[in-house]
Amino acid sequence: MESHNNLSPIGHLDFGSVVHAREPADSPSVIVVCEHASCRIPKELRDLGLNADALRSHIAWDPGALPVAQAMARQMSASLIYGGVSRLVYDCNRPPEADDAMRANSEDFAIPGNASLSDADRKARVEEVYKPFCLELAGMLDRHRETLELMVTIHSFTPVYRGQKRTVELGLLHGEDERFALKMLEKTPADLPLKTRLNEPYSARDGVAHTLDVHAKPRGLLNVMIEIRNDLIETPEQQQAIADDLVHWIENTMSAIQSEGARQ
Repeated sequence: MESHNNLSPIGHLDFGSVVHAREPADSPSVIVVCEHASCRIPKELRDLGLNADALRSHIAWDPGALPVAQAMARQMSASLIYGGVSRLVYDCNRPPEADDAMRANSEDFAIPGNASLSDADRKARVEEVYKPFCLELAGMLDRHRETLELMVTIHSFTPVYRGQKRTVELGLLHGEDERFALKMLEKTPADLPLKTRLNEPYSARDGVAHTLDVHAKPRGLLNVMIEIRNDLIETPEQQQAIADDLVHWIENTMSAIQSEGARQ
């Protein structure tokens, strides 16, 4: 089942569909979240003053992340929820009080459309982007609370940041609950062709664990954030291959956790 949250305009602004959700026919044990799935900016915001190249770059979204998340959700019969508006409009993996929820600067780019937001502007984005995303996610979690065991959030990162090449290819990140990330690292497949590290290229200190800590941890869900270097998921073939690897890895990790729990 597919649902879209179409929002009514505030004043002259219509943010459009800011959240999309897909629920499987069967009761899911996993929910996949992709907060930075879209680079869409409502036309009334005039591209936030950015050119086309900037709007297609990693500052506006996580390239390749959504197809990976979709493939994983299909293979695991998982629930899926993903953002429908650029993180430059509002970053749904940040709380309203965070400075980078509505960035005035991202890496080496100034974001003119975010430079002098009024309190009313910021409130409108919170009300029309962040809150609907959170409500849709919370509703999905509550509807399937009897069967859900794990939340996985999927992100991608740029291979070059501020002129520095990143050697890590895949990151396993955690917030307050480290259980699944640590067990997943322990169960890293010997033949996995990716340089994998814990809490790289970001960590909870960078504010990236918001979704995990606000929505998964209070519900007792195991959780992990997965960061994939975006040059490795540029094509459909690459995206499917990464999804295949991650699904196999996640399922083996969950089996190990369940087996250990049964022995206790």
